[in-house]
Amino acid sequence: MYTDPEVNRFTGGMFAVTGQRAVVTGANRGIGLAIATTLANAGADIIAVSHSIPDGESEARTAVEAAGRSFTPIRADLADRGAVADLASRLAEEEVDILVNNGGTIRRAPAADHPDADFDHVMEVNLRSAWVLSREVGRSMLQRGRGKIINTASLLSFQGGITVPGYTSSKHAIAGLTKALANEWAPRGVNVNAVAPGYVETDNTQALREDEDRSAAILERIPAGRWAGAQDIAGAVLFLAGPASDYVHGTVLPVDGGWLAR
Repeated sequence: MYTDPEVNRFTGGMFAVTGQRAVVTGANRGIGLAIATTLANAGADIIAVSHSIPDGESEARTAVEAAGRSFTPIRADLADRGAVADLASRLAEEEVDILVNNGGTIRRAPAADHPDADFDHVMEVNLRSAWVLSREVGRSMLQRGRGKIINTASLLSFQGGITVPGYTSSKHAIAGLTKALANEWAPRGVNVNAVAPGYVETDNTQALREDEDRSAAILERIPAGRWAGAQDIAGAVLFLAGPASDYVHGTVLPVDGGWLAR
């Protein structure tokens, strides 16, 4: 699905990450899978993190190895603080060049009835895991004087949304964390940025796309006139991972087909 030879146009010059080691959380499917595959096609070896990624065959492994790069799966539950701490300690010893904090989740319920457990779960996965991994992997990057950290923000880093108070809070916080880390780490050679995906064709949006009225309302607002593919997001991540973005720090880059421009 993500092995289009056309992605090879990214493999040279300013968009090359040849020989670098990239960690992608949430890499087993959707946007994370597309990011892992795109970075592999641009020359990176991949450490793929997911709570469900198999040790053996997987779509992610097949795609990365087809690009001629090494593939290391790590199973970790980003909602489990102990698991995140263990993961962070392991990655801190791996000399990671690119960290993509993509793993995330969402829980929907009206704010007046939104359970604390749902709010806390979303904050653990979307925010706290990104903070802990960035801190521990970032410390190693600072020692080497180089590295790229890319967080996954959202349109709801800019807007409020409906029935997703935990998700919106977490994504506003991701935008703030991205800027805070960039302010400290840019002078020391580490770039921290984020992508903010718009409406993307993934499993998480299947119900929206199958709702004819809701899907039509969404498409009417998107100037590009279509939902994003996961590869649209992966291309922006590649830009932020490679040398083309060496002077880009603390940005939250919308990849939304023009949604925020309306």
